[in-house]
Order: sequence, then C-alpha cells, then structure tokens
Amino acid sequence: MPFIDATSFAYVLLALLVLGGLAIAIKIMREYERAVVFTLGRFSGVKGPGLIILVPFVQQLVRVDLRTIVLDVPSQDVISRDNVSVKVNAVIYFRVVDADKAVIQVENFLTATSQLAQTTLRSVLGKHELDEMLAERDKLNSDIQAILDNQTDAWGIKVANVEIKHVDIDQSMVRAIAQQAEAERNRRARIINAEGEQQAAEKLVEAASALAARPEADIAGERSSTIVFPVPIDLLRGFVQAADDSRMAGTGRSS
Repeated sequence: MPFIDATSFAYVLLALLVLGGLAIAIKIMREYERAVVFTLGRFSGVKGPGLIILVPFVQQLVRVDLRTIVLDVPSQDVISRDNVSVKVNAVIYFRVVDADKAVIQVENFLTATSQLAQTTLRSVLGKHELDEMLAERDKLNSDIQAILDNQTDAWGIKVANVEIKHVDIDQSMVRAIAQQAEAERNRRARIINAEGEQQAAEKLVEAASALAARPEADIAGERSSTIVFPVPIDLLRGFVQAADDSRMAGTGRSS
C-alpha cells in the first residue's frame, strides 16, 4: 500500500472541497427558467437565464418554470340557476410572469391555482341557466378567465385562457330537453302559420280598400257585365203559360 503523507492528503481534501463548493455555487438556468435567490433566508433577487454563481451555504435558489402550464380542472358538480344538476370540467392555460411572487406570496402556486379554478368554475356556472351553459360557452370562458386572472395577479400568475370542455347532463334531463325543444318547434310552426294567415287577411283588406277607392272598377259599372239572379223554375213556367194564353186569346179575337 503506497504511503500518503499529511501534505498530500491535505491537498486532496482541499481539492475535493473546492470541487464541491463549485458544484454548489455554479448553477445554469435554461432559457425558460428563473432562479429566485435567497441570501441567509432573505430574498435577494431573481437571476437567469444562463450561468449563476452563488455563495455556498449562504445563498439558496428556487427554480421557477416560466412556460405555459396546462391545468385540467376535475369534473365539478354544478347546480344551474334553473335547478339543473350537471357535471362540468374545464382546462386552464396559465404561466408565471413574476417568479418572486410565485415563490414568496403563495406556498404552491400550482395547487392554489387549481383549487381557485374549481371554486370559480362552480360559482360562475351556478349563476347561469342550462341553456346558457350550452349555448354561450365563449362568454362563460371569458368571465371565468377574467376572475381567475384578477385573483392570481397577486401570485405573479397570468391566466391566458379558460375552456369549458364538457357539460354532462343526466339522461332523464336529456329527454326533458328534447321534449322542450320539440314543443318549441311546434310553437314556432303555429306562430308562422298564424302570421301567414294574418298577412293574407291584410292583403285582402288592402284589395277591398283599393276597389272601394275606384268605383269604375266595380263589376256593375261595366255595360258588358252580366248579372245573374237565381229565379225558381216554377215561377218562370207560370210566366210562360200566361204569355201563351194571352197570345191565343188575341188570335181568337182577330179571327
């Protein structure tokens, strides 16, 4: 076994300490990362990207990812304003814009944002009726996004977009909605028929007014017009018989 004197051992130990210190002191931040640096427990700044040198055992850092995070909000039980029970889930797109706030102001910004998104989703959708949930998703998405963005601003988070993915309805409610839609279609059909009859009546009134305003258009004013009156046939037969008797009487006198 080779002999190692105390001086060589000291040099080796010193080299190991230097290498260990450099490993602790030198950090490399990627382009999408920031380092929140604490000196003796106090916040001292945000550094990065690139090479960062820390004072070993005096400074510590917390890495923060600045890329957009896609958060899937679990399905939530929501009771609409018209007392319909539905299950709704959504997806949220957000990112950290202030790394120091995301580390200092909230313990875990990802968990906090997820919980806030769930409560906001239930609160906003509960103020609307089922028809609005199904037909006005863009407006609801904008409302939820605005509320989340306002409340997470103190955490250094920017909510870019919110999308409601599914609105699940019970099968019995689906049948009720189908019956309601059919009744609505029948109502519209009756209204259209009634409006058609009303328009036809209005046209007839307009035609009658036009004829009344122009007497020369009356059928009786034309010399070539023929007016037919219904006369019983028995009455005509009586007139014919009387005419024959009168003619025969006149012939007898002349002879």
